[in-house]
Amino acid sequence: MPRLTINGTTRDVEVEPDTPLLWVIREQLGLTGTKYGCGVAQCGACTVHLDGVATRSCALPVSAVTEDQKIVTIEGLSPDGGHPVQKAWLALDVPQCGYCQAGMIMASAALLAQNPKPSDADIRAEITNICRCGTYNRVVAGIKQAASGGEAGRG
Repeated sequence: MPRLTINGTTRDVEVEPDTPLLWVIREQLGLTGTKYGCGVAQCGACTVHLDGVATRSCALPVSAVTEDQKIVTIEGLSPDGGHPVQKAWLALDVPQCGYCQAGMIMASAALLAQNPKPSDADIRAEITNICRCGTYNRVVAGIKQAASGGEAGRG
């Protein structure tokens, strides 16, 4: 029985070892903010943090995650929506339909943790999540605003 540490809580889950982490998060633990998009780790809707690294959970078998690794989902990023990326997303109306945005926010937060002042080129190279609505310019503006502490204006 796998034991996982998700959002600061250690939980035992009863699943087959090849079950993708995404389905454990959504179906076993009821954390539905992490979305299913493509199932092949291409779109990024399922992005979570695994020891601080943006990780696509749809193609990662639960058996590849150990109890000592820390998983953070969108629900665990900030208990009150106060993470700088979340604040920037709201201030700039970054999402359109919103489906991909939990994954975008998680990828963006991981980027800023690794590179607090990314250039546009850094952002475009690192944020490879797909947005069907095409809000990429607003994503870049949101990341830049979060990096600057919220000083950037509406783009």
